[in-house]
Amino acid sequence: MKRNLMIVTAALLLVAGGQAFAQASSPFAQSGPWKALLGQWEGEGGGAPGQGNGWMSFAAELGGRILVRKNHVEFPAEGGRPASIHDDLLIVYQESPAALRADYFDNEGHIIRYQVSVAADGQKVVFVSPVSPSAPRYRMTTILLPDDRVRITFEVAPPGKPEGFTKYTDGLARRKK
Repeated sequence: MKRNLMIVTAALLLVAGGQAFAQASSPFAQSGPWKALLGQWEGEGGGAPGQGNGWMSFAAELGGRILVRKNHVEFPAEGGRPASIHDDLLIVYQESPAALRADYFDNEGHIIRYQVSVAADGQKVVFVSPVSPSAPRYRMTTILLPDDRVRITFEVAPPGKPEGFTKYTDGLARRKK
């Protein structure tokens, strides 16, 4: 009985200590653009291919150790193309004190690994995939706007032209009340 009490007490101390550590080192729940992005957002449409309606959410998970963005867009049928739905998941994490990374997954089977940078003023976050001579390069820019909206622009550079980005789509979202 005494042994079981000691094991339970040790387990509680480990859990409490782990929570304190996670809160002390949780970059996504406490500061900068991350805190401003947390919550639910409604899309305002925009960009090719076609206009869509959707939503996204940003949540600090695992004690604030990662940021998870879920995104859902419904595109109506247009120009002979059937209606479609796009869902994606983006996980942002601190790989080291000096390196932010993100992994993107969608319902079309795409996986994109990003390096992440945050502007000094905290209003802009840029996700850029690494250079590859045989694959496109991707850049997603998130800009916090002063009117409780956010603009997200997605660009693609062709293989062999790693800085030749052209806009694929962009859109605005407004924070849900």
